[in-house]
Amino acid sequence: MLKPLIFAAAAAGLMAVPAQADEAEPTRGEAKLAKLLDGRIAGEPQNCISTTGSRSLKQIDGTALTYRSGDTVWVNYTRNPQSIDDSDIMVIKRFSGSRLCRSDQVHLVDRTVGFLSDVLMLDDFVPYTMPDTEG
Repeated sequence: MLKPLIFAAAAAGLMAVPAQADEAEPTRGEAKLAKLLDGRIAGEPQNCISTTGSRSLKQIDGTALTYRSGDTVWVNYTRNPQSIDDSDIMVIKRFSGSRLCRSDQVHLVDRTVGFLSDVLMLDDFVPYTMPDTEG
């Protein structure tokens, strides 16, 4: 489908310029992640995060994996976020003990039939924290 064109006068005659496309509505997963990160600032991405304690990795359908540690929300957008299905069970094969790293494997298993449905390719973990309000 062709985008509408806006015609503008130019020195050499008329010139066709593509119109700005309307921004697509965010998906349900993108809206959920935006709400979770509201007011937070992204920090320096890390290859690994410490996952000790009872906190768990959460899935946001078609968008990202999140992990909360204190006031920090870690987000891994993965290299194939479209594969994230929040109804699947995650089976994580760690290669680094109590840390979760981009080299670890996250297998998604269909909750209903128990078959492997996909494998997530992790990326760097981005920390999101609230800004300092002192000053």
